[in-house]
Amino acid sequence: MVVYNNEHTFSTEGDGTIINLTDTISRIIDEREIQEGQVTVFVPGSTAAVTTIEFEPGLLQDLPEFFEKIIPSNIEYKHDATWGDGNGFSHLRAALVGPSITVPISNGQLLTGKWQQIVFIDFDNRPRKRSVKINIIGR
Repeated sequence: MVVYNNEHTFSTEGDGTIINLTDTISRIIDEREIQEGQVTVFVPGSTAAVTTIEFEPGLLQDLPEFFEKIIPSNIEYKHDATWGDGNGFSHLRAALVGPSITVPISNGQLLTGKWQQIVFIDFDNRPRKRSVKINIIGR
């Protein structure tokens, strides 16, 4: 059993930026020659999240529109009064989706569905330098 930890850093524009992490994670699995195990992707921070979607143009528009409907960015939140940063909605969206995801690995491949990709979503209201922690346990 091998445990491998990696940090992947990147910049975002905020405001619902969605980044496909699948190829990055697959490359790490290949480089480490992991055949069986699992990978956990974790976002350090409280205004971003990871999940899976079909990474295609329609959903890249639908998903931000969905979040705007259920957690609007144009209303006041108590968090905004506390910190004055206007990103209370970002924290709520990130809490709803969650900071991590675990995906099995078999025969050296992520066991995602045919149209399923692992994505990072930046809900903050400004550009940010971001990172995800990638933890692989396997052999």
